[in-house]
Amino acid sequence: MQPNSGKNKFLALSLAAIATITSGLLAASFAISAKDSTTSNNSNAHAKQNMQHGGGMMQHSGGMMNHNMGMDLGPADANYDLRFIDAMRLHHRGAIAMAKEAQLKSKRPEIKKLASDIIVAQNREENELLGKWRQQWYPQASKEPVAYGGKDKPVVPMTKQQQQSMSMMMDLGTADAQFDLRFMNAMIAHHEGAVMMAQDALQKSKRPEIKQLANEIVTSQQKEITQMKQWRKAWYNQ
Repeated sequence: MQPNSGKNKFLALSLAAIATITSGLLAASFAISAKDSTTSNNSNAHAKQNMQHGGGMMQHSGGMMNHNMGMDLGPADANYDLRFIDAMRLHHRGAIAMAKEAQLKSKRPEIKKLASDIIVAQNREENELLGKWRQQWYPQASKEPVAYGGKDKPVVPMTKQQQQSMSMMMDLGTADAQFDLRFMNAMIAHHEGAVMMAQDALQKSKRPEIKQLANEIVTSQQKEITQMKQWRKAWYNQ
């Protein structure tokens, strides 16, 4: 067994736990939204819609849990940076997609500004940095994202389910009074996943470029996590 297998399993299980906790928070947010809407004429339909959204997210989160080994970036071998790059690019795409949804549905300028910042920063990291590094450092690598397949298979193609798990993209539901709560719950967990992968890269990567980016991810996303938790407390007392 690889010396770092214990750490890799811990990373994978921790990220799975984040996904599981998030699904519960998001499902609870939908339940609150459904309850609040009972005073409207179409309350029953609205509640049913929210329950359906919540169920969809729980199923999606279950997929993330079942395929959490996609989060295992493996040991510090010659292909570690390739696996990190592919994982983080997919992860960024999930954050960008949710941020774009928040731009459309949120009514709070604070959320819209945060969403814009996420889109700009993570688009840059995915395309201008990670994408270029992949081409320069691994020109012979498959165009499809790869993952760690174990001791005898350091690089294997990611399954579609692993790719979905890695993106951690969730159904945020309708533009109702609880939308911002669901967005923050989802993005906090998403950022925590990115921070964990970045911390893994700080320990295992030998490239200064990767280490610098990982440090930037930890610093910027921890700051955004703190901000979202403050808003969540102020706006929803949670």
